[in-house]
Amino acid sequence: MVFLSGTLGFKCPQALAFCSKIHMDFKPRTRCLHNPFSRSPPRELLPTEDGSSITLQEWQGWGTTSPLPTIVTRIADELKDLEKDSDEKMTFGGKGGKIKGDFKKQEDKKHRETYRGLGDSEQKLQFFSARQIACRLVGSRGYLCQKCWLPHEDCMCSKVTPCKLWHGIRFWLYMHPKDFLRQNNTGKLLWQLFGVEAATLCLFGIAEQEEIMWNAFKCAGKDKVWCLYPNKSGVVKSVQEAFDQGLSTDLGFAETTTNGHYILNFVLIDGTWSNSAAMVRRLKDQSEHPYKKAHKNELVSPKGVAQMDQAKLAWGEEDICFISLAAGASAMHKLRPQPSWDRTCTAAAAVGLLYELQLLPKFCSIGLDKQAEAIEDTLAVLLDALTARRLRMG
Repeated sequence: MVFLSGTLGFKCPQALAFCSKIHMDFKPRTRCLHNPFSRSPPRELLPTEDGSSITLQEWQGWGTTSPLPTIVTRIADELKDLEKDSDEKMTFGGKGGKIKGDFKKQEDKKHRETYRGLGDSEQKLQFFSARQIACRLVGSRGYLCQKCWLPHEDCMCSKVTPCKLWHGIRFWLYMHPKDFLRQNNTGKLLWQLFGVEAATLCLFGIAEQEEIMWNAFKCAGKDKVWCLYPNKSGVVKSVQEAFDQGLSTDLGFAETTTNGHYILNFVLIDGTWSNSAAMVRRLKDQSEHPYKKAHKNELVSPKGVAQMDQAKLAWGEEDICFISLAAGASAMHKLRPQPSWDRTCTAAAAVGLLYELQLLPKFCSIGLDKQAEAIEDTLAVLLDALTARRLRMG
């Protein structure tokens, strides 16, 4: 759930002052704080009343507008078929709500065989992502609230006040499947607050969602798409450098556009530090596809495997533009330590972006600071809910 905005380049004291509610003094720790979710007791699958497969309505209820991926449905159905054919019940628990017990051994064996039989790295990546997502969907039925991704007894939805994001901005939450339905993920707050059209979920390795995202980028044009990520191997601009030049001073055109040509698209990389590198490689489409080794739980890049260049297909150019923020440690660092690079979670990165844009003359009259404050308030609600759960579970 960690967004990785950088501290490169432009430093903005005013923006840092704006972010006082989500930033905190950071003191190095010798160990991580206790994770309450690792002690979640095992629970049996809670099927729908008619025992049906995952439906489009159920899928979109988790925070997406995309079609239901066929491969996700197939894997979820295979899980249920395997349960019927075996004497073991599916149980879930622990960190990430993973499959537990003897059923896990059977499921692992079956899917490792399937994985090894796949022909290329793209198929393996899509299978890896779909399997992660299918297991989370099946295991979360009746347990997690579909809006806030917290257990029903900890639901925070009644404390969240939705608001509108300025129509000229659209967030894309490019999320790793291992962060999908994580209780302490903060990217989910953006569509819970602004709606799924203003903050759109795109899961890494899910072809249907990636196609929707890249079609939107192609329509918008390269000069209106930015990825917030401290890309060490390429040119990274600050918000001031990216928007003080090249963008029309007349932002009123967004009032009348209906085809998305003048929407500013911001991609937030929503994954752990190690997983984000593979996500950015795929986003940039440099040369190779990340894929999951059958015997290790990690993503690597195999030599000699060509990757489709989405950016080049969309714009005729290779690079997506990267920008970094002047943000510091977020409040979520107190509960779940963030990467040492900047200790910033996804929601806090969105806050930092809106505050820094608000300081520029082109955006100062829009009221982005009010929308940033709304994210801060919602992030505080999530932090309170997670802290209360940790205390209750000991």
